Amino acid sequence: MDREFWSSFSRDPRDAQFQSMRASDQDRAVVQQALTEAYADGRLDREEFDERSGQALQTRTLGELAPLVADLVSTATPTPARAGLAEATPTEIHDRAVEKYRSDRREAVFGFLFATLICTVIWFLTTGPGHFPWPAFVALGTGINVAKTVSRKRDIVASHERRLEKKRAKELGQPWTPDDRASE
Repeated sequence: MDREFWSSFSRDPRDAQFQSMRASDQDRAVVQQALTEAYADGRLDREEFDERSGQALQTRTLGELAPLVADLVSTATPTPARAGLAEATPTEIHDRAVEKYRSDRREAVFGFLFATLICTVIWFLTTGPGHFPWPAFVALGTGINVAKTVSRKRDIVASHERRLEKKRAKELGQPWTPDDRASE
C-alpha cells in the first residue's frame, strides 16, 4: 500500500528535491483519499479528519502534503537498489554492461537446456529411441542462440554500453552522441 500510495503523486513529496514544487489538484486528491480511508477505518476522528482535509486543500507545495499522512502511511523514503547512471563512471558502465551480457548468456544457456530437456523427455515418452530424434532440431535452434551469444560477446557488451550511456545522458539531460570507444 505504501509504495502504491507514494507513486500516485506527480513527484514523491518525501524526496527533498521535490518538496518545494507546487502541488497539483491530483496530489491533493491522493492525500484526501488517504484521509478518507483512514477516517472510514476509524484511525481518524471527525474533527481530525476535517482539520487535515482543510489543510490538504490549502497546501501549495508537495512538502506540505507528507506530514498530513505521516502517521497513516509510512513516510520512509525507499533506498534505490542501485544508483542511477548519472554518477556512473565509464568503468561502472562497462561493468554493468558485462553484467548484463552475463545475464543474457545465462538466459541463452538455460533456454537451450530447458527446451532441449523438455523436448527430449516428450520424445522419449511418446516415441522413444529407434524413431526420428526430432528434439535435435530444438537443440540446434537454441544451441545456435547460445553460440551466437558467446561468439558476439564484444558486440553485445558494446551494445549494452551504448544503451547505458544513452540512458545516462538522458538522466543528465544531455543529448546523446555515441563515442568512439563504445563502437569498437
